[in-house]
This record gives sequence, structure tokens and C-alpha cells, in this order.
Amino acid sequence: MTSTPKTSVFTRYEVFMIAIISFLQFTVILDFTVMSPLGALLMRLLHLSPSHFGWVVSAYAFSAGLSGILAAGFADKFDRKKMLLFFYTGFIIGTLLCGMAPEYYSLLAARMVTGLFGGVLFSINMAIIADLFPLEKRGRVMGYVQMAFAVSQVAGIPLGLFLANQFGWHSPFLMIAGFCAVIYGVIVRWMRPITGHLKDRAAQKPFKHLVRTASDTRYVRAFATTALLSTGGFLMMPYASAFLVNNVGVGENILPVVFIVAGFAGLFTGPVIGRWSDRFGKFRIFVMGSTLAFVMVLIITHLSITPLWLVLIINTLMYTAVFSRIIPSQALISAVPDAKDRGAFMSINASVQQLGGGIASAVGGLIIAQNSHGQLLHYDILGYVTVNAFVICGVLMYYVNRYIVSKTTKREEAPQRQEELAMSAE
Repeated sequence: MTSTPKTSVFTRYEVFMIAIISFLQFTVILDFTVMSPLGALLMRLLHLSPSHFGWVVSAYAFSAGLSGILAAGFADKFDRKKMLLFFYTGFIIGTLLCGMAPEYYSLLAARMVTGLFGGVLFSINMAIIADLFPLEKRGRVMGYVQMAFAVSQVAGIPLGLFLANQFGWHSPFLMIAGFCAVIYGVIVRWMRPITGHLKDRAAQKPFKHLVRTASDTRYVRAFATTALLSTGGFLMMPYASAFLVNNVGVGENILPVVFIVAGFAGLFTGPVIGRWSDRFGKFRIFVMGSTLAFVMVLIITHLSITPLWLVLIINTLMYTAVFSRIIPSQALISAVPDAKDRGAFMSINASVQQLGGGIASAVGGLIIAQNSHGQLLHYDILGYVTVNAFVICGVLMYYVNRYIVSKTTKREEAPQRQEELAMSAE
């Protein structure tokens, strides 16, 4: 379906909201993704096994999943802005605690605090996007918002690695907390309240609302799809930097270059993929991205010592495939819930994503091992598990897309039917 000029235009406030959501996503994504490139450093300095490091990643995911479920019943009871500020405050505190953690167990606890608040922020952002932007614009919106991931690769992660190497592994978390404080002030000053979903607030009893949303058969398939969607990232990403350094031969001082190149590519491909999703169909772009990801995962997980130029190409293609899956899938899933269920749905969906990812990360830590030379073993097995998850996720996404098409068709036909009934009455 081609877009009309009308749907391609964003107002000044819509541009502001896309920017502020993107910057907020940048901090949340950076806080999570910086753990991957810090993996090799933390495992060496804190003398962690792959399993121990996997639990640092899982601690964030499990606590994020728990908080999302607890928040789901209340997600549609309050102004979205107030919800955003409350959870962003906790996220900043958790990140500061990470920056002050003296050893492994305090870092583990700090990641749990960060996850309790950070995991809900994504669902609030998605609810805001769905509240403010119609479905035909959401592919482009998600394309711009996903640029936050690319920027984290270009600027955030390399800067975090530089600070970690120069001033210690705590410094990236302190940097993130400082940047969060600036964004917090902008949200307080210029973001407008979002209260359109509160029309049915009197009927929304928290526990009943949670149970009804979680058990709605229309939504359960989307939750299952989301759980599998996050599997690949949580299985492989926590160990990516250690694999590149110890198995592929990328030096720790060169590692930031790998992320910078992939991030620069994402700055261009993200918006393009978003536009293609709106123009050619979100499910079609998702399938193409999943196919590319399938191939790239099998290539990456079987690498040995590889020239840097080839690593850059392979890693960039992998990130392009990730964008091609995330952008259209998030736009599709945002269209599943009814407006009155949107906040609860997004919270549960984010929880399912984090819980599924936490389980995947823990499983990955059990599969991965290290030999006496520090090389990771069984990374190829993670690849096989990941591509199988891609296939199952693709089947589920087909049914999600079919439901959305049916829902959209009924909505478009409703005015026509009302007009026909009015004419027959005359």
C-alpha cells in the first residue's frame, strides 16, 4: 500500500515526540547493549565465567519482565507522561547504582534495579507511539526511533568502551545517568500530557484489567511472537564481543570500530526500512529481514580468525537484518491491542520479551564454555537454536499480520455499512 502525501507529514510536535522518544530509547538501549562490549572486559577484570556474565544480563531481563507484569494493570490508569517520568527516575537511580557497584554481586543487584524500571520504559514508549501516530505512519516512526540503536553503536558504545578503558568499567554507566538527567528535564518541561486513553478509566480495575488483557486470545499470539522475537538477541549478543575478541581475532582496542561501522550503516538503513515497511508491507519486510538474519547468524557463529574488513561487512549485514526484523515487527504488534488495552498490552508484551530474553540469556550461558585459551566453545550451537527461533517466530508473525489485516478491513468497512443502512432506512 503506497502512502499519500498527507500521511508522510509530521507536525512540529510529532517531530519533537519522535526525537524525545528516540533519545530516551537511546539511553535505555545503550544501558543494555553496553553490557555486550563490556563483556570481555568484565569477564577478565571480575574473573567471571560466561555463565556468571550471562546472569548479569538475565538479572536485568527477569526484573524487567516482573515489573512489566506488575505495572500492566495500572498502565492505562494514568497519564502516559507521569508514568514515563516515574519509571525513568527509577532507571536513572539503577544506572547510578551500576556506576558505583564495587564487585559482581552488587553489580548483579544494580542490574536488577535498573531492569525493574528500564523494562517498562519501552512499553510506555510504544504505547505513546500508538496513541500519537496512526498505523500507516508507524513504520516510519519506528524507523526513526530505531536510529537510537544505531547511534548507540556509532557514538555511545565506542565512547563507553573508551571511558571504560581509560577510567574503569563504572564510567559508562555514570555517563548514561548524566545524559538521562538532561532528557528527564526536557520531558518535564516540554512534553504534553497524554490522557486520551483515560476515557474508560472508571471501568479499568487494575487486576481485572491485567488478567483480561493477558488472557485475551487475540493478544496471546502476539505475546508468543514477541518472546521468540527477542530470543536471538539474548542468546548471542551478550557473548558477541567476547567471541569477536577471543575467537575471531578482533583486538579489544579495535572492537569499537566494529560497532561504529554497523551503527553508521544503521543511521541510513533504519529510516529506509521504516519507509519500505509502510510502502511495501510490514510483514513482507519482516520476512526479508528474517531470511537475511537466518543466513548471517549461521555465518557469524561459524567464524574463526577473520580479516577485519570481512568482519565489518558481516557484522553490518547482521545489524541490517536485525533492523529489518525489529522495525516492521514492532509496528505490526503495536496495532494488535484496542486503545483501552494499549498500555497493559505493551507492558505485558515488554515483560514477555524480557522474560523470554532472560531465559535465553541464561540458557546461552549454560551452553557457552571457554577453553584454556579463552576461546568460546559451542557458539555455533547458539546459532542453530537462534535460526530455529526465527522460523517459528515467522510463522506466528504471519498469523499476527493476518489478524491486523482483518481488523483494519473491518474498521474501513464499518462506515460504509453504516452509510448503506442509513440509505436503506431512508
